[in-house]
Order: sequence, then C-alpha cells, then structure tokens
Amino acid sequence: MIRPSVAALEPYVPGEQPKLKRIVKLNANENAYPPSPKIAEALAAFDPARLRLYPDPTFNRLRHLLARRYACKAEQIFVGNGSDEVLRLATDVFVRNAAHIGIFDPTYSLYPVLADIREAPLDVFPLPQSDEALCAFRFPDPRPDLFFLVNPNAPTGTMFGLEAVRALARTLAPSILIVDEAYTLFSGTDCMRLAFEEPNVLISRTFSKAWSLAGLRVGILVGDEALISNLYKVKDSYNVDVLAQTIAEAALSDPGWMEENCRKIVATRERFSAALAEKGWKVTPSHTNFVWCVPPPPLTGRAVLEKLRTRGILIRHFSAKPLERFVRITIGTDEQMDEILSLV
Repeated sequence: MIRPSVAALEPYVPGEQPKLKRIVKLNANENAYPPSPKIAEALAAFDPARLRLYPDPTFNRLRHLLARRYACKAEQIFVGNGSDEVLRLATDVFVRNAAHIGIFDPTYSLYPVLADIREAPLDVFPLPQSDEALCAFRFPDPRPDLFFLVNPNAPTGTMFGLEAVRALARTLAPSILIVDEAYTLFSGTDCMRLAFEEPNVLISRTFSKAWSLAGLRVGILVGDEALISNLYKVKDSYNVDVLAQTIAEAALSDPGWMEENCRKIVATRERFSAALAEKGWKVTPSHTNFVWCVPPPPLTGRAVLEKLRTRGILIRHFSAKPLERFVRITIGTDEQMDEILSLV
C-alpha cells in the first residue's frame, strides 16, 4: 500500500546535475569558489578508523562552535543533514494533524512538497513587495501552525528588513515562523537576533551556499531551546555523519575564507546585473548569489536557457506561470559571467 498523498505527490525537482564534458553550472546556486584549505587539512588528518564508530549523535563540538559564532547556547542549535532535512523535521514537530502550513509565492519550491508529505493544507499568499507591505500583512483565521519565509527570497533575490520580519512573526504568534536564511551571507545583513528575541522565530542556515559545501549536506536551525529540543525527538539517530561534522568544524575555523568568497561573488553580481540592464534586461536587485531577470523581447527565458545550454552553460528556467518570463542565473566567476554576456 502507498499513502494516497505520496502516490499523488509532485516531487521537488533540483537543478539539473548533468554529465557533460564541458559544463558551466550556474543553475543550482552553488558557490563559484572552493571551500577553505582548512578542509583539505582536516581530511588529510582524518583517521579512517573513526569510520567504524557511530558519529556523535548530538554533534556537540560542532554545536559549540556554532554557538560561539552566534553568541548563544549550544542547546539553541539543531544540526541536520542539509537544511532540507531540518525543514522537513520542522513540519513533523510544529504542524498538528490537519493544521496548515503557510508560504508566500513565489518561494522555495520544496515547501509545497513538505506540506504534501505532511498532508497539511497549504496557505499561499502573494509575496509582499516591500517592508511596509509585509508589516501590513495579516493572516486569516485559522493561522497556519508553521510559516516558511525565505529571506533573502528564492527565486526573486529580494529581501525584507529585520523589523518587517519581526512584525510578521508577532502577527503569526504563537505559531512558528521559520526564516530560511540560505543566502543571507551574500546580503550583508540577517535576522538571526530574532531567534533570541522572538519566542516563535527559528532561523535556518546552510553550509551549502556561502561556505562552498553544497556537497557536504549540513544545515542548522537556531532558536528557543524548548522548540529546538523537540527536533531531537524525531531525527534519525545519527543524522550527520562524522566526516560532515569534521568538515563543517574545519570550515568554521576559517570564516575569513568564506567572507572573501562572498565579497567576490557580490562584486561580480553587481557588475553582471548592471551589464544585463545595459542590454535591456529587467534585473531584480539581488541580495543573493544569483540574479532573477527577464530578457528583452523578442528573447524568452526558455530561448535563453536553450541557447546557453548549447554552449555548455546551465541556468535555471521555471516553466510555470507567471514565472516563465524569468531566468535565474547563479553568479559564477567573472570569466563565466563575461561569457554569458557575450552570448545574450
């Protein structure tokens, strides 16, 4: 037997992972630059005999390093097998049977899948276009048990300010607001303090983007200790393997490397956005490591996708209306972005 909700499920579709000889992969918002050399050192020093033992099930060393970074207690941090696992576990913990999950649209396309898996009705609201509009937003009754807010937003790259997000959290309370900050290190600001000031706010972060560790699968959730403790009740016994914990610890020992990579990506993003605008593209101002843009007529998003693919360059196009006009282009190196500019 298969649960009807699973049989009918439309799964999340990740960015294409091709096996072509020559590829410039700018479709999955991966980092253009390698992770810290400290990681190679950690791997070289790693004793393979440790692999016969189970990893620390509560990732104590990693949590204490993260707690030092965020100036909080280790007990306020949960670590998962990528932020996607963290978000999925949150739907198990914070959503009652038959209660609702809420999102703005457009947003990260995993959230509707998580709602379907949980068999939770999904409340979808148009994405507010300003901080003022977010502050004015009110939930209809009944409020969702859990609301996902990507900030900076994917796929648009736009961002709400801290006080506007605080206003949303207070409107939603006592239900839970998860602020998914996968891209925040490219923005120069964040909402982390809300995890310690607002009892219903949890902040999700990932090592996949700014830390150049998408292949590692480590994500975190930060917030009220009483909320965080419940995630430990439902997680797999050993959900973060020993190599992942070791590599994440090494990355945290060298934040300057990550920060320099982010500075390079932001500089390239601004230059590339300006160059596209000069060519007549409509470019949404971005706070992330990608740009969300519309080509000038008669070009279409699909045509741009296909033209670049013939040259071994992958970008993302969303075919569903009303997003079909847009393409999402991950920021690569200056040389990669110059190649795109020469073709569009």
